[in-house]
Amino acid sequence: MVEEDKVVERKILLKRAFPRPQLFEIGRKLAIPYFERFESAWTIDEEQAAFEIASKISDTQLKEIFNLQKPRQWAVFRGKHYTLEDGALSLDGSWEKIKTCIRQIKMKYGKNGLEVLRAFLEAGEGCGLTDVTLSLKRRIDPTPIIADLEKLKILEISYQGDEYREWKILEELSPLIQLELGIAPPERKPAAPEATLPKTGSIEEGEIDYVALERLEIEKMENDFTQYLSDLLRNRLEATIRFGKTFSIAALADYLTKLFGPVLYFDSLLSITQQYGLAEVEIVHEKGKTGMRTGWNLALFGEPGTGKSFSTRDMILGKTDAKIHPHGIPGRNRYAGGMTPARFIRIGQAYVGKVFNFIVPEFNDWFKYKGMVEPLKLAMERGVIRYELHREVIGPYRFSSFFSVNYNVATFGRGYEVTISDANFNAIEDRMLCRLHRLTKERFIEIAQSQKKLAFGEIDIEKDAKKIRDHLTLVYAIETRHPLVRDRFLPKPVLITPEAYEVIEKARNSILEHIPREFVTFSARLEDRAIRFASSASLLNYFQSSSEHIPISGEALKYAVQLYIEEASVRSREEFKPEEVLAKLKI
Repeated sequence: MVEEDKVVERKILLKRAFPRPQLFEIGRKLAIPYFERFESAWTIDEEQAAFEIASKISDTQLKEIFNLQKPRQWAVFRGKHYTLEDGALSLDGSWEKIKTCIRQIKMKYGKNGLEVLRAFLEAGEGCGLTDVTLSLKRRIDPTPIIADLEKLKILEISYQGDEYREWKILEELSPLIQLELGIAPPERKPAAPEATLPKTGSIEEGEIDYVALERLEIEKMENDFTQYLSDLLRNRLEATIRFGKTFSIAALADYLTKLFGPVLYFDSLLSITQQYGLAEVEIVHEKGKTGMRTGWNLALFGEPGTGKSFSTRDMILGKTDAKIHPHGIPGRNRYAGGMTPARFIRIGQAYVGKVFNFIVPEFNDWFKYKGMVEPLKLAMERGVIRYELHREVIGPYRFSSFFSVNYNVATFGRGYEVTISDANFNAIEDRMLCRLHRLTKERFIEIAQSQKKLAFGEIDIEKDAKKIRDHLTLVYAIETRHPLVRDRFLPKPVLITPEAYEVIEKARNSILEHIPREFVTFSARLEDRAIRFASSASLLNYFQSSSEHIPISGEALKYAVQLYIEEASVRSREEFKPEEVLAKLKI
């Protein structure tokens, strides 16, 4: 029994401490048969790989692995049999220390402390202060209790930005805390990973009124936006307008390139440009309306460790411990880390008639549940969602917000394979502006260099990030006719010209010439997204335009065409090289 407990803990420990390539290297060096049939680290199942190693090594071998292999800097483990702190593995467990700490919480806070601890246990994944407060049965301020739970190492920070923080109970501590709270004895987790079994998850959840809770969250976000805008108008309005008269998509690209290099910059450029698009500004032509607006969904997908979450989450929400300051609109980004698709479909009702951006860092996990493609496809189309469960019917309601998501895929010499099992997932991809991440040597070097700069404090973006965020917030407020600026500034639609369409058409014709087949494997929605991107990017020129419209800029079109061509290449399994098409178009 002890040995089985150890295997379970080793599996969790190995997966947390080492990324996939290191697990692959460890398995190969130990000559474990499971690894012999794989040629690449990216083709192994991380859960299964960790289990195979865990079940075939002794404590002595485990210690040797950690002496030879450097674990992730942030990884900690506090199990019954093992402890990992500051990169050092101990074969002594942490449970006795944690028991003492829990008793300290009991003595200091009584039932209130235990209720807060229970709330985190029931949440399972990371959750924020608002979620915990709303889930408590009594009126309790959980702030000091959470601070002590964190200090005593019962809670770990799972996400931290300038404006938002989440905590969680480590997986290996959950059985101990269940026992200490007097909850039914925990079921033993199988040593073999559940990931090897078919995933037939259900969308059913408990009886919590998530819509009511979410309306409180929306109210808080609305207050955050209004307070930020009020402070901007009182203290930084003239400076923001001056900044806006020289700011453009090219200036943003230059700023990001200096920070992160000529490869990594583009992902953050997409995330920040998407924020401008959230204003849902009308796109018009010289004779009237096009029926299009600037908003669009964004997906960064590819191999793990390529900076996807950094661009969509950290650059938008901020990450205090890494000195990354937020660039996104305050109070308009709903972080959905740890949120289940069931909860999303329910709370979507609270966002009717509102435009927010849902940041989903692990989009793969939403498709472990049956039947998720259709409601999410409707959400991305801004269509009417109706979902039937055994005990209730959700909706119908029209979803009006957008997504910024990350998910992992297996990449090959040409093309990629989605690791999401639902064969209809391509319908979701077709409704997003997508960008593939490969861990090329160039990207690897830039990631390593950026990590070094951040670690040594060489990247300090507070001043420029504040200017960009102020400009974004002001333009958004003007274009959405916020009451604080409605009488001071004129909203302007984006003007698309025949020349802009000619540029897109030239790109289309060149792409089709380079595809060696009679049929294409991507839809015409690519052009629609390219135009929406160019229109969103042109909003950066709001204070440079003296007319009643904002013309689509040549700079914005250049980046839009690049996106169009690169995504068409990826969707065509890279049957043509984007650089050849771009060279022909002289871009």
